[in-house]
Amino acid sequence: AEMAAARLGENRLVSLPLSRIRVIMKSSPEVSSINQDALFLTAKATELFVQYLASYSYKHGRGKEKNALTYTDLSHTAEECETFQFLADILPKKILASKYLKMLEKEKQDGEVGEDDEEVQEEEDEDE
Repeated sequence: AEMAAARLGENRLVSLPLSRIRVIMKSSPEVSSINQDALFLTAKATELFVQYLASYSYKHGRGKEKNALTYTDLSHTAEECETFQFLADILPKKILASKYLKMLEKEKQDGEVGEDDEEVQEEEDEDE
C-alpha cells in the first residue's frame, strides 16, 4: 500500500518522465517486462545521479564565478573525475570546427604512411 501511495504522488517524487524511462529500459534486448517499482526506482536513481553530476560539476568548475553551470564544467568533470569518466564520450570537450578539421586531416595523412611507420606510431600510443 505504501508503494501504491508513492506511485499516486510519483509525479512529485520524480522529475523525470516515467514513460521515457520505460522506453529506454525496453530498448535493451534483455528486458522483457518492467515492474512498476523497478521503473520508479530507476527513474529516482537516474535523477539523483544527474543531480550529483550537476552539483559536482558546479562546485569543481568555473561556473561558480558566473553563478551558472556550463557544458564546459560538465565535460571537464567527465574528463577529470574518475567516477564520471565513463561519460567522456557523451560529454566530449568542445573544440572549434577548424581545429577538428585539422585533426581529421592529420589522421588522414598519418593513415597514408608506410607500414613501418605505423608500428612506431602504435608504440608511441601505448606510452601515452
